[in-house]
Amino acid sequence: MVFTSGELPKTMQAVRCHGPEDYRLEEVPVPMPGPGEVLVRVEACGICASDVKCFIGAPLFWGDAFRKGYVQAPVTAGHEFIGRVVALGEGAAERHGLKVGDRAISEQIVPCGNCRYCRTGRYWLCLVHDIYGFHTYTQGGMAEYMLFPQRALVYKVPDDLPVEKAALIEPLACSMHAVERAQIQFGDVVVIAGAGPLGLGMIACARLKNPGCLISVDKSDQRLQLAQNLGADRTFNPDKTDVVQEILDLTEGYGCDVYIEATGYPDAVNQGLRAIRKGGNFVEFSVMKEPTTTDWTIIGDTKELNIYGAHLGPGCYPKVIDYLHRGLLKTDGIVTHKLPLERYLEGFRMVQAGRDSIKVLLQPQNGAE
Repeated sequence: MVFTSGELPKTMQAVRCHGPEDYRLEEVPVPMPGPGEVLVRVEACGICASDVKCFIGAPLFWGDAFRKGYVQAPVTAGHEFIGRVVALGEGAAERHGLKVGDRAISEQIVPCGNCRYCRTGRYWLCLVHDIYGFHTYTQGGMAEYMLFPQRALVYKVPDDLPVEKAALIEPLACSMHAVERAQIQFGDVVVIAGAGPLGLGMIACARLKNPGCLISVDKSDQRLQLAQNLGADRTFNPDKTDVVQEILDLTEGYGCDVYIEATGYPDAVNQGLRAIRKGGNFVEFSVMKEPTTTDWTIIGDTKELNIYGAHLGPGCYPKVIDYLHRGLLKTDGIVTHKLPLERYLEGFRMVQAGRDSIKVLLQPQNGAE
């Protein structure tokens, strides 16, 4: 039995990924939810930097001599979505605590529940790793409607949260997890390299940890100004200043306590290794489009660094939803553009250029404000 909000259309528009530089707006069937599944009408879907890297053909997504490609094309793109429930499969209302008409979001990964990682509670490292927008089992949110599978981790989202904030829940969950991995202490000098949507989210989250000094590094003065508005104490532009020397001067030559890399560029990794103090916490977050070469001696014999990876937003969705709703997480200025679904290619190019936009949202006409 399926409970719906009324008669649903048979087909819908969706942005379909067929290959690098081959994304198409297509008419596809509207999925119907099976047992435990949820169908939502998409209100908005953000374009992530990882979407762009997939679009341009990064090896992580399409494979190289050392790894198999991750993408299962053709697939509907998009993992930064927010939607409203229009249909519930049998048992879905009880399973997910939802009713038709509720606003809802699903974590970007749908864990298999059977692998070693899932069985030991580390579901975000799931071996199968079905993430919306990349695998056929988890069709993405760049569409008029999308389906949350039975095993999806689904949360209700307050109706009064503006769509440009609700659409940031996924990236903010990733930002929060990276900040949690950094183990920031009172008095720490914290550097966040990169002031894109994720880096700015890290600034907002790290501000809540009350470090001694919070520093944002980016090549865009516009983004650095926004970082300051979101809580950064200092901002450095590597095109205009010697960032490493500035950090050393600020810390009596020791270096920063925490460095979070969120730029996606190899130079920022090496910058961080030079700027961080001995015994410091280095968090690597970015999806790189190319391999990074560095002096690993710095990590071990020279500085004995603590190196942490950060992947997805495990355990952070409820906190982000709560903090956003209570106004504790600042996000003003992160969303710069809202485009209709058919302008997806313009949106991808805009994010790729990175000059005039920060977060670009695609809004299907049936979900637009």
